[in-house]
Amino acid sequence: MASIEFAPRQQETEQITAHVIWMTSGLSCDGDSVAMTSAVNPSLEDIITGAIPGMPKVVAHTPVLAYENGAEFMQAWYDAEAGKLDPFVLIVEGSLPNEKINGEGHFAGMGVNPSNGQPITTNEWVDRLAPKAAAVVALGTCATYGGIPAMKNNPTGAMGVCDYLGWGWTSAAGLPVVNIPGCPAQPDNTTESLTVLVMALAGITPVPELDDQHRLTMHFSRTVHESCNRAAFYEHGNFATEYGSDHRCLVKLGCKGPVVKCNVPIRGWQSGVGGCPNVGGICMACTMPGFPDKFMPFMDEDKNAKGSTALAKFTYGPVLRYFRNQSIKTKGDKEPEWRHPRAEITTGYQKHW
Repeated sequence: MASIEFAPRQQETEQITAHVIWMTSGLSCDGDSVAMTSAVNPSLEDIITGAIPGMPKVVAHTPVLAYENGAEFMQAWYDAEAGKLDPFVLIVEGSLPNEKINGEGHFAGMGVNPSNGQPITTNEWVDRLAPKAAAVVALGTCATYGGIPAMKNNPTGAMGVCDYLGWGWTSAAGLPVVNIPGCPAQPDNTTESLTVLVMALAGITPVPELDDQHRLTMHFSRTVHESCNRAAFYEHGNFATEYGSDHRCLVKLGCKGPVVKCNVPIRGWQSGVGGCPNVGGICMACTMPGFPDKFMPFMDEDKNAKGSTALAKFTYGPVLRYFRNQSIKTKGDKEPEWRHPRAEITTGYQKHW
């Protein structure tokens, strides 16, 4: 998907205040918000305290961190709807239910309508706020593609934000929905995405490029396998047969890394440390639109991987492993001869006089 350019704003960035309306009332566990608090590059504190040079002031309205409650907390939602918080970014966490099949109740809501005291559904808030938002962000796999609440035969008709608004929908600033998948989303992916979006809306940087699934290409252009420190074992045909045994490739234990777009192996989870395959866990494809239905059962070897793993294990894998080990022994593991004591210089050195 081509990136969208904004003309730089004339006013100084210090005069711009970007508000973030962060809805956690979708069908999910709030795990994305909780995970985000451990981000370090940048940290949430860096964003809201203005520690990032040139970045506009950011005010985050999120129930996970707010000290306001009740009507006082919900006032920001009404102010955003009334145009008092422009520009604002709407972040939706959790999948959106199909309220057309809710019977006599509702599946998800946040706050109550002052006029009648009735709950305001999450879907209604999206209907009210999305058309007025400068950008809409779907955070976590539940919000992006439906996730676990949208599994087959679920009773709520759960769906992602793009499915709800439409994949061709654009915000007031001309942006499509920005998807940050993950279960939960990698913390630094969340804060970095928010940073570049706010900077773009202020006209400081170009709008980041998105792929056809509305993911930022800066985070989701490579597969897990391409950045995994176990990947070389795959081409050697060397696979782990049980958990915790060694650092060999985990594909035969159910790892979906070769077909999953995610940057956790190279970015780590917190401060560059951790992440599923980095600590011996398989990739279960939690960042993918087909998760979880298309990747179950999680701990069984993928049927499409059986052929390629057998090919690597019984044909070219052992050959590659043998010749690379020979190259290490004869070339890489030996110092040059001239580094040993000699009666005369043996490096081909010629005097200049």
